[in-house]
Amino acid sequence: MVTQAFAQEAETPTEENLDQAVDASHGEPVPGATGHDPVADTHSTAEVHHEEAHGVFPPFDPATFPSQLLWLAITFGALYLLMSRIALPRIGGILEKRKALIDADLAAADASRQQTDAAIAAYESALAAARSNAQAIATQTREQIQADLAGRRAAVEADLTSKVTEAEARIAATKAEAMTHVDEIAAETAQTVVTQLIGDVPAENVRAAVAKAKE
Repeated sequence: MVTQAFAQEAETPTEENLDQAVDASHGEPVPGATGHDPVADTHSTAEVHHEEAHGVFPPFDPATFPSQLLWLAITFGALYLLMSRIALPRIGGILEKRKALIDADLAAADASRQQTDAAIAAYESALAAARSNAQAIATQTREQIQADLAGRRAAVEADLTSKVTEAEARIAATKAEAMTHVDEIAAETAQTVVTQLIGDVPAENVRAAVAKAKE
């Protein structure tokens, strides 16, 4: 950009250049002139600067290496001081805070896990005790029910046995009493039948005949 502006400025004719051109056209020597055309010299100088500007890329120009190395060292030192004094301590502090928070969270999680394990163990122990108590209660209740049923069964069987014995005794007495009346009924019946067939017969004879027939 500077070279192009300089070239444009060089190409623009100034008042002094115009006066020198007019004097040269009249054949009068110009003081301090060397015999060259100033306009031509200006054009040649601009062309030389233009060629130099487009010749080598400045960062690759060996002539600029010392200044580039100097600014590189200054920039690296400034960045190193900035990182070591400001950025890295802040990052380290943030990492330490995060590590402390993570450690605290891990400790809290481990404590919660231990409490949970203890609660689970207590629950399992209480559940096992409850199951054992339930089994003991069920066994005791079953034994009590069986004993009660056995007692009631024995009482009912004894009652039935006594009633059966009493009934058998009554049946035997009734049978014996009935057997005593059978002879009389048979004698009366036989006397009635014999009376109708052959006439009156003594009752003693009829009873004797029935007793003989019964034997």
